[in-house]
Amino acid sequence: MKFNYAFQKIVDLKGNEKAQAEWMLSAALGELQSEEKSLHELLFKREEIGSALQRAAQQSAPISEIRSLQSYVEYLDVCITKKENDIQSAHRNVHHKQERLQETMLDEKVWLKAKEKSSEKFRQESLLREQNELDEMATVRYAVQAR
Repeated sequence: MKFNYAFQKIVDLKGNEKAQAEWMLSAALGELQSEEKSLHELLFKREEIGSALQRAAQQSAPISEIRSLQSYVEYLDVCITKKENDIQSAHRNVHHKQERLQETMLDEKVWLKAKEKSSEKFRQESLLREQNELDEMATVRYAVQAR
């Protein structure tokens, strides 16, 4: 006789939920990496423009060029601040997705443990049934031989 778990569909569902939570965490990590890469690009651009501004000031460049570079540096500073906020938000999202994954993994583990216990109980009952049948066959043989 084969073991058939009554709640197998729930176990499968919990497995699917875990896989989905893993995928969502992966997507959140990808988003975080993208935001961090974007921040590094902005910081690099800020450094380049800052250097260009210093060279322009040292070389007595026209005031309009210096003002333009200064405005661009201020714009980049605002972008960097926004990007840092985006990164903090992405970190919170990753943390939330990690917590969700832990919850789904725990939930799946509970159901798998219940299935394992049920399987073990089924196995023990099967062994007991088989032993009883063997005992009964031995008793019948003994009774037939005793006659």
